[in-house]
Amino acid sequence: MAKQSHSVGPYHFLVVISVICILLFAADVPTPAFFPIDHYFSYRYDDIAQGQVWRLFSGNLLHTNLWHLLMNLAGFWVIVFLHEVHYKRHPEKLVLLFVCLCLLEGVGLYLFYPSLKAYVGLSGMLHGLFAFGAMMDIRKGYYSGYLLLVGVIAKVAYEQYFGATESVTELIGARVATESHLIGLICGLLCALCWSFVANRFKYNKLS
Repeated sequence: MAKQSHSVGPYHFLVVISVICILLFAADVPTPAFFPIDHYFSYRYDDIAQGQVWRLFSGNLLHTNLWHLLMNLAGFWVIVFLHEVHYKRHPEKLVLLFVCLCLLEGVGLYLFYPSLKAYVGLSGMLHGLFAFGAMMDIRKGYYSGYLLLVGVIAKVAYEQYFGATESVTELIGARVATESHLIGLICGLLCALCWSFVANRFKYNKLS
């Protein structure tokens, strides 16, 4: 039974999300598009204000162009591989974390950056996932976690002051929403703190 319960691992989930992102991108490529995915599912502040709340989540799964899609999916796979130890025995943790980070990303942008009218991409969620993994490394006593955490905080701080590099902007064909990186980082840290609190409480109750 134990082997069967772990037959679905984190990489299965990565494949599912990758396929979804690729299909959504492919459906929006033809001109005219087979189905105007961006029109109905991208993060758009004004449409969300009118009640289209699904955009808070679905906007994370869309991309501006092929390079944007490939960079985000590559980052997703690399980050999960880097912190695989935290998910391989409990892949449901990764699924729950992904959903929470995507939703919190949309809510955070909506509440704190109303001037950002449109956004697509996984980059905000990826910053949160990276920060969460670094915090879990620290919790397990891995000194590398401190380096990773300082690194991602320094990157986001640099972007808030200087902005994203022009090369990345040209590559994805749109302005890099550095606001999403900050929101993602904060959400990742909050999720890590909440996870540690719940895990500690569960451990305490189990021992008592």
